Amino acid sequence: MRDFISLNNFTLNEINKIIYLADIIKKKPQEFADDLRGKHIGLLFEKPSLRTKTAFYLGALELGADSVYYTPEEVNLGVREKICDVARTISGYMDAVVLRTFSHKTILEFSKYSSIPVVNALSDLFHPSQIIADILTIQEFKGELNNLKVSYIGDANNVCNSLIYVFSILGGNLNIASPEGYTPTEHILEESKRICAHSGGKINILNSCSEVAHDADVLYTDAWTSMGRENEEEKRKNVFKDFQINDNILTYAKKDCIVMHCLPAHRGEEITDSVIDGKHSVVFMQAKNRLYAAKAILRYILKD
Repeated sequence: MRDFISLNNFTLNEINKIIYLADIIKKKPQEFADDLRGKHIGLLFEKPSLRTKTAFYLGALELGADSVYYTPEEVNLGVREKICDVARTISGYMDAVVLRTFSHKTILEFSKYSSIPVVNALSDLFHPSQIIADILTIQEFKGELNNLKVSYIGDANNVCNSLIYVFSILGGNLNIASPEGYTPTEHILEESKRICAHSGGKINILNSCSEVAHDADVLYTDAWTSMGRENEEEKRKNVFKDFQINDNILTYAKKDCIVMHCLPAHRGEEITDSVIDGKHSVVFMQAKNRLYAAKAILRYILKD
């Protein structure tokens, strides 16, 4: 049994295998249509979702599996029932469970008591399924990571943490611009340094958007305020006001750079309309690739 909880639990070859599988599934979907026939996938989400829910729900169906979606009200993890009891119960019905939670500790506790594979569909600490789609998108538009400068501008959130791990493992060059006090946590950076020592990857932390954007092949951003931190929204708008991807920032990047955003976007905050709707944007192909990433993850943990 193999969980898909954080990318630092996977090797270079394993991550490349999942990304390659996503690419092949996208190109030849019919060849995988019955791969998970007879399997049952549970989707248990504490947070609202558009792309993640759609990707895993349709992904399971298109692989031949059945899906059951549980709303937060139906389960109410840790309140209506203890997490350990839910994990043991779901394990008796399903072949895998996809969890989207507020706290990463919830996923870890669920995994401890689950006898079936657990997929992290987002927690406050990591968003690994998003990053599989991101790397697939980058490779489609720009080729292999090794020769690219990829720059992330904004909050060092769950997406940023997972980007750090995947670039460290794959040996890529990731540059991060975040305001002081909102940079990646020290333990994630320390672990990434140890990984980079073997892979040749580089994780650079800066406070200047123009410096990070200079000669970038890829510019990436995310919402300044993540779900669950709405009480910080006004403060964050002020702190992050200079950490926006706009037409001016684009002038520092390469002329053929691509712009990415994991969505949902707060237009006019972390990204402007002119950029997300402009010629550099690959945001909606990135969103579409969530489906192929989800299918690859499910197939990998249940069949490979």
